[in-house]
Amino acid sequence: MATILEVANRAGVSKATVSRVLSGSGYVSPEKRERVDKAIAETGYRPNLLARNLATKTTQTIGLVVTNTLYSGNYFSELMFQSARIMEEHGRQLILADGKHTAAEEKAAIEYLLDMRCDGVIIYPRFLSISEMDEIISRHKQPILVINRRLRLNDSYCIFSDQHAASVTAVQQLIERGHRDIAFITGSLDSPTGLERLSGYKSALAEHDIGVKDALIVEGKWNAQSGMAAVDKLLAGGHAFSAIVASNDEMAIGAIKRLTECQIPVPSAVSVIGFDDIPLAPYTIPSLSSMKMPVSEMIKETIHRLVSMLDGGELSKRPSFPASLMLRDSVAAGPYWLADKARG
Repeated sequence: MATILEVANRAGVSKATVSRVLSGSGYVSPEKRERVDKAIAETGYRPNLLARNLATKTTQTIGLVVTNTLYSGNYFSELMFQSARIMEEHGRQLILADGKHTAAEEKAAIEYLLDMRCDGVIIYPRFLSISEMDEIISRHKQPILVINRRLRLNDSYCIFSDQHAASVTAVQQLIERGHRDIAFITGSLDSPTGLERLSGYKSALAEHDIGVKDALIVEGKWNAQSGMAAVDKLLAGGHAFSAIVASNDEMAIGAIKRLTECQIPVPSAVSVIGFDDIPLAPYTIPSLSSMKMPVSEMIKETIHRLVSMLDGGELSKRPSFPASLMLRDSVAAGPYWLADKARG
C-alpha cells in the first residue's frame, strides 16, 4: 500500500504539501497540486480517513439511527430516500446505524455514530423516552436532532408532526360524511406513533359524543397481513361498522383486500382511510384515501437545521409539521349521512 511519503517523492514535493492538497487547507500552487494529484493516481494512494478527520476536526458525515422494525415499509423507503438526497445536496455522507429493539440499543447506536466522529446525528426513535433523549442531547457536544418526537427541554432539537391531530382529522372526515360505527386498526402498541394515532381516534369520537367500542379497535403490526387479520377479527366480533381507519397504508390495503374477498364492497359498504400516503395509494382499487405525513419536509428541515448548526449558524425553530388528508375513492357517504339526506 502506497504511503504519503511515496506520493511526495514521486511528485517532488514535501509531505506537508501533499497533506495540504489532501485536506484542502493552505495554499498550494496549481502546478504542484497537479503533480500531487498525478502522483496519487499513479501510486493508488488512499488517505487515512481517521487521521485526516482528526486533523480537520470534521468528517462531513451525518449519522442516522432508525430501529430495524421500520426497514421493510414504504415509510422507511421514503425516509431513507429523502435523507440521502438532501444529504447529497449538502455535500455530506449519510451513515445508518440500527437502533434494533430496545432503548439501550438505540442509545448504543447513537454512541457508535459519535465514536465514528460523525459531525452530527439524527434519531428516528422508537424506544428511547423523551427524558432519555433530552439527557443524551444535553450531554454531547455534537448536535443530535430528533425526528417525530416532541422534546421537553430541547425544542430546537426536535422536528415532528402531530400524529394525534392527524388521526383526529381522519376520523372527523368520516363522521362528517355520516359514519358513526368506525373501526380502528392500530399500529404496534409499543410504538409512540401508534399510540398517538389511537389516542386521536378516541378523541375525535369523544368530541362528537360517540362512544368508544373496544370491539372495534384491533391491534395491527404495520403490515398488510395484519390489516387482513384485523378485518377477520372485526367480522368475527359481529359488531357493525361502516368505516375503518388504519394506522398506516399497508394495513389499509390489507383491509381492503380482505373486505373485497368477503364480498364487502369498498367504499359503498365500508369506507377506508390509511396513513402516510405511500406512492401506491392512488393506484389501488379503489384508490386509497390517506393522511399524508410530511416526511420529506421534516427530513429537509432536520438536515437544514443540523447543517446550519455545524456551520455556526443560529438554531432555527419551527412549529409542528401538519399532515394533510388526501381524499380518494375509498371513502363514501355513510349511513347517517344518507338517512339525514332522506329526511331532508
